[in-house]
Amino acid sequence: MYTGDQEVQVNCEGAIMLIKIDRPKANAIDLPTSRKLGEAFVHFRDNDALKVAIITGAGEKIFSAGWDLKALEQGEMPLENWWESEDASLGGFAGITEMWSLKKPVIAALNGLTIGGGFEIALACDLIIAADHVEFSLPELPLGIIPDAGAIQRLPKRLPYNIALEMLYLGRRMPATEAAHYGLINKVVPADELMSSAMEWANKLSNVAPLALQAIKEVLSCIESETVEQAFHKMRNNDLPMYRAMLSSSDAEEGINAFVEKREAKFEGT
Repeated sequence: MYTGDQEVQVNCEGAIMLIKIDRPKANAIDLPTSRKLGEAFVHFRDNDALKVAIITGAGEKIFSAGWDLKALEQGEMPLENWWESEDASLGGFAGITEMWSLKKPVIAALNGLTIGGGFEIALACDLIIAADHVEFSLPELPLGIIPDAGAIQRLPKRLPYNIALEMLYLGRRMPATEAAHYGLINKVVPADELMSSAMEWANKLSNVAPLALQAIKEVLSCIESETVEQAFHKMRNNDLPMYRAMLSSSDAEEGINAFVEKREAKFEGT
């Protein structure tokens, strides 16, 4: 079983993969760490026994500060066309921000400050649970750069536009409670309940029909930004293998039979 290493720790519990970033002091991500995260997410994507992933950070202060600016300053990778240094097959920065082929859900369990590229990792996840002391920030502009690994693409779709601009232009910090108010994150919990809350959701997701679970993400990715009419057309006519497989699956038949027979369904992923 893939276990990662000290900086990107991977632990699998049944159908759930837990990924932890552990690079003191700020869980910052250099190019090797980004690729290790990509390898972890590829393993998650390609292993049929795994249904849900949780990503978190070590410690209680910082989930991730994003790019390791010291590594960048030392020339370990170029700033111009930085994405060309990444392996596209490993999902871009941090392995998840551009992994379009990943159809399984990922839960972000945010244990501390979620800033810069760390914020972009969280935005690429499907569900976000934050400890109550978490704050979000995009501090790139004073550095002469912009958050182009997902924040500038995703944040204006998740927040009221002018609030997103406050974060992008002014770099102001947003506390977890405010993020939850806007629906940017799903849930705020006490720090000592963070991982148990994430595991509760992961266990619930791991018990549903796998094809149906993946079909939701596949269809949502396909129809994003479309009108309702166009979304129906794409869902009916585009190449959506998970959705098609789900419609003709034994699991769909089993789920309906179990409901009618008032028993617990036994899903097999077929």
